Amino acid sequence: MAKDSSFDVVSEVNMQEVDNAFQQTTREISQRYDLKDSGATIELSKGDKLFTISAPADFVSKQIIDVLSSKLIKRGIDLKAVSWDAPQAASGGTVRVLGHIVEGIDQATAKKINKDIKDQKLKVKVTIEADKLRVTSASKDALQTVIQFLRDQDYGQPLQFTNYR
Repeated sequence: MAKDSSFDVVSEVNMQEVDNAFQQTTREISQRYDLKDSGATIELSKGDKLFTISAPADFVSKQIIDVLSSKLIKRGIDLKAVSWDAPQAASGGTVRVLGHIVEGIDQATAKKINKDIKDQKLKVKVTIEADKLRVTSASKDALQTVIQFLRDQDYGQPLQFTNYR
């Protein structure tokens, strides 16, 4: 019998590139004339994978998010990797916005991906392993079809396909 081929569906973010984009954003905030003296700040907690933006107004916080987004795109980070909370009122009339870096596939999303793959009626086997999925099949063509199908779907986070064997 032929050996089965497989690949993993993962959702990973290169934190070094995120840190580089964060550093560029802080530099641009300190240099741009419209943001320089606004009192706006951005912080990155690598351990919690969390951006914290403090700004005097919602408009300024949106500008900082735009600057950060452009830096992330230039560094090859998908914007779906950051989920932004709604702006919250903070002390002194300022606004705080939190951005969570999404990494790993949660159980609900994994089950949805699994169901969507099974609905394609391909001869593949999907197993959920912690925060990733392994797709196995005897046919490499079926695996390629699954990869193309998943690329066309939107699960609210970036998906990568690794360990293709």
